[in-house]
Parts: sequence; C-alpha cells; structure tokens
Amino acid sequence: MERTRRNDLIVFLATGCFSGFLPGMPGTWGTFAAIPLIILVHRQPPRVQVVAVGLFFLIAVWVAGRGENLLGGRDPRPIVIDEMCGFLVSLLWLPLTPLTLIAGFLLFRFLDIMKPPPIRSLERRLRGGLAVVMDDVVAGIYTAILLRLVLTSFGLI
Repeated sequence: MERTRRNDLIVFLATGCFSGFLPGMPGTWGTFAAIPLIILVHRQPPRVQVVAVGLFFLIAVWVAGRGENLLGGRDPRPIVIDEMCGFLVSLLWLPLTPLTLIAGFLLFRFLDIMKPPPIRSLERRLRGGLAVVMDDVVAGIYTAILLRLVLTSFGLI
C-alpha cells in the first residue's frame, strides 16, 4: 500500500477510526465506535436522519471498496465501517435511550454474526464495497424491525 494522505484517510475511515485494528473482535469494536455517530444523527429531525444514514451508506460503500484494495483481500477483518453503517440503520427512527442502544447493539451483533437469510447470500452475490456493507445493512434492518416489535409489545415506545 502506497502511503498517501488519501490512502491513510481511507484506512482511517474504513477501520472506524482504527477501531478495526483492536484485538479480538473488530466488528464489535467497530459497532461500538459508531455510538458517537448515532448520538449525533439522533439529534437531527427524522428526515435529516434518513439523509445522513443514506449518505453514510454511500460513503461506506466507496470507502469499504477502496479499503479492500488497500488492506488486501475480500472484506478484511479491520474494515468495520460496514458495522458502523449497519448499527446506524438498526436505530433509525427509534428513540435513543440506554435500553435501545444496548439492546440494539447486542441484537445487531448477534444478527451480524449469525447472518440469517438472505444476508449470507448477499455477501456471495455482491462484490466490492457493496458486498462489504450490504450484509450489515440488512442485519441492521432486521435489528430495527425486531427491536421495534419487542419495544412496542412491552409498551416501551
């Protein structure tokens, strides 16, 4: 990898401010690194939240694709911008409370690791940055639906 400012920035973003290089569980660290971004997005009106998450998705696809080239291989473990994007999707339009944040975090990590259908097939069918990010976005959609159902059924939202 040629060291340039642009490449260094791409690696910084792709690895969630280098959280993807932390030992053990890079996806979990990357999901955790998304929390400040989630707080920032949730302070915005609902329409702005959707636009922000949509823009983040587009940026994440581009950055993840470039990150694959720089870090080598298909979906290298240090790339965690996809987990950040998926976790953002998980909490979109839900009230941001300690309960939703913790439950969303745990449920998203579980679904991201287990990869229920059609998540695993998305990884195989798609290529580049879209393949890296899309499986986490679908895990985020599953998380959002399940979390809303559970919270609503217990009268918490």
